[in-house]
Amino acid sequence: MKAWRLLLLLFGAILSAGAAEGRRPNIVFVLIDDMGWGDFSCFGNQEAKTPNIDRLAAEGRRFSQFYVNSPICSPSRCAFVTGQYPQRWRIGSYLAHRAENTRRGIAQWLDPQAPSLARTLQAAGYATGHFGKWHLGGQRDVDDAPAISAYGYDASLTNFEGMGPKLLPLTRKPGDAEPKKIWADAERLGGPVTWMDRAVITTGYADAALKFIDQAAAKGRPFYVDLWPDDVHSPYFPPLAKWSPEKHRIYLAVLEEMDHQLGRLCERVRSDPALRDNTVVVICSDNGPEPGAGSAGPFRGKKTQLYEGGLRSSLVVWAPGLMAQGQAGQLDQTAVFAAMDLAPTLLSLAGVRPPEGLDGVDLSKTLLGKESRSHPGPIFWRRPPDRKTWSPALPDPQPDLAVREGDWKLLCEYDGSKTLLYDLAKDPGETNDLAAKEPAVTARLTAALLEWHRAMPADNGPQLGANPPPGGAKKKKK
Repeated sequence: MKAWRLLLLLFGAILSAGAAEGRRPNIVFVLIDDMGWGDFSCFGNQEAKTPNIDRLAAEGRRFSQFYVNSPICSPSRCAFVTGQYPQRWRIGSYLAHRAENTRRGIAQWLDPQAPSLARTLQAAGYATGHFGKWHLGGQRDVDDAPAISAYGYDASLTNFEGMGPKLLPLTRKPGDAEPKKIWADAERLGGPVTWMDRAVITTGYADAALKFIDQAAAKGRPFYVDLWPDDVHSPYFPPLAKWSPEKHRIYLAVLEEMDHQLGRLCERVRSDPALRDNTVVVICSDNGPEPGAGSAGPFRGKKTQLYEGGLRSSLVVWAPGLMAQGQAGQLDQTAVFAAMDLAPTLLSLAGVRPPEGLDGVDLSKTLLGKESRSHPGPIFWRRPPDRKTWSPALPDPQPDLAVREGDWKLLCEYDGSKTLLYDLAKDPGETNDLAAKEPAVTARLTAALLEWHRAMPADNGPQLGANPPPGGAKKKKK
């Protein structure tokens, strides 16, 4: 081949590589805290309005059968970060004080050797930032956890549950003369520390994310951004003008304020053609709603429980420049998948090869409306080891394990006893137990569930479930 022709081919390859680089999509992942499946107005809430999220849903897609991998904070977030079951990394409940973590048989923090969506994207040239709640290490008296940057983030700003720079809340109730500092002890977990009115603190995280996005866009770099507000977790501090003595009403006020405070970021990616045509925004919750606050829609169960209301999350995906034609505003009611599937799915959209050994799978075509494929095979769950009961909100003993395969959902104890079997296609509210009528299905799913459970590192759930603390577990910030 002549030299000039070889140079021409080489030059063309360089141009093609540059074009491919330019097409790598930006990703914004908004993870809301303790929000119920039915809390967005685009998922049926008639008591509150979430117009910014609703507009993203109208221009994007919604999924009604998306699951988190745990009904409580830290393990749920672990699955999003790693693409694996959180039990693999001994993250089985919310991370708390050192002695409390040991009592429950869980890790003090997520092992930095775990797979990380952000780290994989960072290695591929993405600018990566985390803004908001972390809760995967560095909280209470656990002050030797790795920094958030150890998991592949170029920049971070977190709350009282993470190592590194912080944005901490100033709270005020009607009648308070001065605002109060809560979680002030977290100042020793990294800085600089900025204090901000809790009623508008989501704005602080959103503004930090916007600044990061602008910097990455100015440099022509694709970006991956976590925006994980502490809203809508209790304690609730809406603006004073929206205060209510009723828990549910004050929760709705915080929900509406959060949507309003996310509006600037929504408008930023929508109004810039370069971002609009090449950005994926993913929005969901980390688990079901706190009892007495949010709504799980038609589903049974709340936060900490393995029933649908504790595990299903309303998922909104906005990617107008990447979605299949005609998919704007559509609701996918058939695809069944979980948080652990998002990491390989987003990596696929970015053209990046995922790490080996992930439990999740690539469902990028499902996310963009090009098909409606589910996670292949069953999805498994184990309850938080300290939450056999959660008194006084949920005082009744809860099932220990759960599995979904197809339309079947089975729950049972650690030893496979007390099975409950539901056909979710006909009974999404889990009201009609079919275990006795479907013995073959019950036996098969119980065996598969116990096999998975025994393959995961053990926690202290059996001991704590057999010997609950007097009066039930005390309610704590999670």
